[in-house]
Amino acid sequence: MTNTSTGRNPWPLGVIAAFVIFISGTVVLVVMACSQRTDLVSADYYEQELKFQHRIENTLHAKNLGGEASIRYNPGQRSIQLQFPVEHARQQASGRIVLYRPSAAGLDRELKLALNAAGAQSLDAGGLMPGLWKVRVQWSVLGQDYYLDQSVVVRAKGS
Repeated sequence: MTNTSTGRNPWPLGVIAAFVIFISGTVVLVVMACSQRTDLVSADYYEQELKFQHRIENTLHAKNLGGEASIRYNPGQRSIQLQFPVEHARQQASGRIVLYRPSAAGLDRELKLALNAAGAQSLDAGGLMPGLWKVRVQWSVLGQDYYLDQSVVVRAKGS
């Protein structure tokens, strides 16, 4: 019997091509993995730990106020209401408010703490994008530092 087919068998070429693609893909992944930084500790980890410990202590100071310091979102007025002890307003508390948007760093805002005589401050949330915001307040009264961090959800207009 004579073989009349003159075409070549494509299987050997296909197997070789599959091996070449697999090996080159593996090499690319290994090169990418080796080029990534794997440092688990920063160069100034001790200073960062001290700052973090200081923040923990300041948070405890705020909690020891017995709930007199609070942050609430008022959807009717589209505002964020800050309330602090009246004594802090009388003693001219100074500090800053950071509105932090976890999903978009470019939307973050920093404001100055300016309490009224009742120890309150209202922030207009009309210009804030709807969604989760973290309100971080850091203030000082008579040399004592305080820190309050609370999440609020700003709703879209009409909802």
